[in-house]
This record gives sequence, structure tokens and C-alpha cells, in this order.
Amino acid sequence: MAALGIVVFNIAPFLNWVSPENGDEARTGYETDSLVPFIAYLGLGLLVAMAYAAKRARRGQHRGLTLTSMAVGIAATLQSLAFAIEPMGGLERGDDLSSDIGVWVALIGAAVWTIGSFMLAKEIEGDDEIVTDDVRTPRAR
Repeated sequence: MAALGIVVFNIAPFLNWVSPENGDEARTGYETDSLVPFIAYLGLGLLVAMAYAAKRARRGQHRGLTLTSMAVGIAATLQSLAFAIEPMGGLERGDDLSSDIGVWVALIGAAVWTIGSFMLAKEIEGDDEIVTDDVRTPRAR
């Protein structure tokens, strides 16, 4: 599920994020803010790292990596939500901007990414200890 959200979020920078009210040409995520593609590429890096961890980790995942992916997914969700509420990318020029389809695609992708990372992080495979009723028991090695 996290992979699906990351892929959707990586499509969003190619779509229009803002449309000027004065009729000028709409701007893509790449043209609007350099953080948009950066977060998308960071998500791809995390996806590759999680796939590698799933293959190589002793218990099938690396908990810290999935929590990091969830944190970046939350940041991507908040950034997309901020764009939806108050579009950026032309404020310094005095443009009156409105959100476009790319923001909503990014918001959906980021939310799916965050939920998918959360679902993976809540699994116990990445833990070195089993926690039951506030008692920690080291796993057999």
C-alpha cells in the first residue's frame, strides 16, 4: 500500500498544481516548488530501501525505516494539504492562484503512502523484543 501511494505521489509533480486566476498558463508541481519533486524522489528512495530491508532483514523489515517512511508520508500529506488550502508558487509575484488536480492527486498519494507505512510499521517483525502487557521479552536469536 505504501508503494502504491509513493507511485501516485511521484506522478503528481507532472500534473498542474496551481492555476493563476488571471488566465496565465497553469504550473506543474515541478514549476511550483522544488520540494514537490524532492519529496517524491525521497519516497522512491525509501521504497527501494524498504524493499531491500524486506529481502535482507532478519525479521522481514526494519522498523526504523518504515517509521521514517511514515514520517515523510505525513510531511508529504501536510505539504499537499497546505497547497490545497493556500496554493504556493506565485505569492512573491502577487499571483492569485487556485489549486489544480496535481495537488489532489498528491494528497491522495501521500495519504495512501502514510497509511501503508503505518500498517507496515505496526507489524512486530521488525522488533527485537516482544512486548505483552508491559513486559519485554527478548526474542530468541
